[in-house]
Amino acid sequence: MRALVQRVSEAWVTSAPDGGGPHEPVGRIGAGLVVLLGVTHSDDEATARRMAEKLWNLRIFEDDAGAMNRSAADEGAELLVVSQFTLYGDARKGRRPSFVAAARPEQAEPLVDRVVEHLRRLGAQVATGRFRTSMQVGLVNDGPVTLLVEVDDDGGAG
Repeated sequence: MRALVQRVSEAWVTSAPDGGGPHEPVGRIGAGLVVLLGVTHSDDEATARRMAEKLWNLRIFEDDAGAMNRSAADEGAELLVVSQFTLYGDARKGRRPSFVAAARPEQAEPLVDRVVEHLRRLGAQVATGRFRTSMQVGLVNDGPVTLLVEVDDDGGAG
């Protein structure tokens, strides 16, 4: 599982209905983290739990001395989680990315839901996008701080 994490002062996501039409607001947060979340074939419930714990406890908020020593858990920060299969795009060869490593929606959607559920069990306030729709994400990156976080199926984290 892979997440692109941005520390934000605010963020929102809109979604267009399946049949098209104008985008409508579906999620909004104040200060916290935007998490663009990608799922690969080997991910499972345990991977989802580890990712939620990693995100909630990732120390990327500044303490009184200005050091990144505080986590979303410490700050009571909100999270906006948006499914993002393109995080598993491979553009090393040619001009068109391959998405072979991205999990199919039938596998990815329940695992994204599990990450959100685990975050909520940990005490997080979580807003989400809407799976399998056209979404637009807006945010004000604070810092700017942006990290790539990976959790794999053998318990490792990157």
